[in-house]
Amino acid sequence: MKINNKFSIGCLIQWYEIELIGEYLQSVRDAVDVIDNKENVVIDLYFNFSQELEKIDEEQMTISAIKRKYNDLLKNIFGDLDYGVYNVNSYINNFSNVMYTIADYRREFNEKYCEQVDILMWGESDCLIPRQTFEILDNLHSSVKNSTPKYLSFFGTCKMWDNTWLPVEHTEFTDKPFIDGDTKNWWSLRYDMNIDKMNEINDKTDELDVRIVSPHKFNGCGLVISSEVIKAGVNIPKSVFFIHEDTAFMHMTNKVLGDIPQYIIKNILLVHNRKHKDKRKYILGEGNLSDKDPGGKRLTHDWYMKANKMCEQNYINLFNPNYKSYTWGDVFDD
Repeated sequence: MKINNKFSIGCLIQWYEIELIGEYLQSVRDAVDVIDNKENVVIDLYFNFSQELEKIDEEQMTISAIKRKYNDLLKNIFGDLDYGVYNVNSYINNFSNVMYTIADYRREFNEKYCEQVDILMWGESDCLIPRQTFEILDNLHSSVKNSTPKYLSFFGTCKMWDNTWLPVEHTEFTDKPFIDGDTKNWWSLRYDMNIDKMNEINDKTDELDVRIVSPHKFNGCGLVISSEVIKAGVNIPKSVFFIHEDTAFMHMTNKVLGDIPQYIIKNILLVHNRKHKDKRKYILGEGNLSDKDPGGKRLTHDWYMKANKMCEQNYINLFNPNYKSYTWGDVFDD
């Protein structure tokens, strides 16, 4: 199968995600493998070794060992990057004292690729993308690019926290019960789904259920953006310096372009393993927190709580002319 449009899918990888990232990379390869003209999909990877926020526990692992693991993963999954069939751009940030966050990466990814490709997609280390991804999105883009060239898209997602997320939950998750702490059932928020289970769910679909979500509802895991949105001036504000970049991007989209279409492929699942047991490994001071999920571990850091709140206040006040934005300096100001 050949696709008619060009894509880039980008992912920031933090060093402590080394035991998780292989599953994401394999899912991307599986999706590209169904395409004959594989060069039409740029796989952008930024491996970040910064320890400005999280320090490595060198009794458990070393940075050099993590780097070897990552290079081995790339070779095993994508082969020789210089002469292989996959269009992979891999950058390694070796500077341990350089602050670099998901907001920084996605802002730069948008800017870099909006004039090189037709469709941008935000990958994520705890994400598994459907192997049907590029075939579906290629057909969608070709069918709407003349009538609604500025649009967003999203695949059906896993169980979320409350009913406001029902419009974007996959059809097989929507009616399942929410049980906090449930790790055994495949629809649970805390279940670690693998590629085989995702494929089992998606292989049941014979006809796509494509809807328009209004008002917009999405998170950053697997967000699809037509390049025309970025070309029109929409991006993540620099005031959102850490997290909440997806919500800030949504606010900017609405402010600049209004309620443009958000197409949801409701019955194709994109997995978001947001509570995956391997999401935060080898971090100094977190080894004794085995009773907490990855989010719970981060909540034990004072700097995280401050940065989280400050980024939230920044995006809430994006369009307030009398508001002065918080910065990293405010987070660490004693």
